[in-house]
Amino acid sequence: MPFPAQRPRRLRKLKGLRDLVRETRVDASQLVAPIFVCDGKRVRREVPSMPGVFQMSVDVAVEEAQALHQLHIPGAILFGVPPKSRKDARGSEAWNPDGLVQRAFKQIKRQVPELVLIADTCFCEYTSHGHCGVLNADQSVNNDRTLRNLALTAVSQARAGADVIAPSGMMDGMVRAIRGALDQAGFTDTAILAYSVKYASAFYGPFRDAADSAPAFGNRHQYQMDYHNWREGLREARLDVEEGADMVMVKPALAYLDVIRRVREAVDLPVCAYNVSGEYSLVKAAAKLGWMDEKALALEIVGAIRRAGADLIITYWAKQLARWLK
Repeated sequence: MPFPAQRPRRLRKLKGLRDLVRETRVDASQLVAPIFVCDGKRVRREVPSMPGVFQMSVDVAVEEAQALHQLHIPGAILFGVPPKSRKDARGSEAWNPDGLVQRAFKQIKRQVPELVLIADTCFCEYTSHGHCGVLNADQSVNNDRTLRNLALTAVSQARAGADVIAPSGMMDGMVRAIRGALDQAGFTDTAILAYSVKYASAFYGPFRDAADSAPAFGNRHQYQMDYHNWREGLREARLDVEEGADMVMVKPALAYLDVIRRVREAVDLPVCAYNVSGEYSLVKAAAKLGWMDEKALALEIVGAIRRAGADLIITYWAKQLARWLK
């Protein structure tokens, strides 16, 4: 046969043919949009380090949920941003039945019942010290006392209308504690999306502006993972599966595609990846300077996350992606 016998470029020449043989696909049905809920009325306050991302009062968050539904985005994850006057050492505002996310869940469920509502279940937004749980005298986080508060918060969020509880504090035994509390309270159908593989990452900086959740001292290395490790991540994911998780998450996503792939191969549950604030803001900054094409980069990033094995993606580009993917 004449050289070359194989010509892979044959399948690349026509756009329609390229689409037909595409191995990895992204569409709006795989996306989850974050919503930051703050106090007040008619508040839509842009986060300076995250252009296009806003803190929203409950009424505006309901409108945002309606917009997501119209774009065929199936889910939203809610973060509460209470005023400093309602923060304390335990983060008790997190399980307040009249708290920000609880009120948002109730109103969104009434207005957009089809939207899947995910509760970020953690305390960094609610504690006066900005850490993800109750502190010991030496300012370390007390794992087991925090588990009790996670159980209270999960039940409060489920009662308000959350369809999925997503514990993000990386406490040992958090899934088991939450599953037991939900079942005992009658919420046996409420799912758990565990932040199973969450690294202590510099990519979270802009999120801490959005959620007002920066630690007042120290860092979160005592409970979030060392970014040099991947076998530890597999142990964490498998433990959460054994404890009753319905889905597992890897966070961040872009610098951890290898971990997403390994978790995908290790568990048979849906795998979520969080395309985090730093990944978003870096592209936004480069695009503002005219150095990069935001749309092309965002599409390539989420395509890579899907190719690595993620079934669903939490991303601040959710609305834009839904429009671009049309």
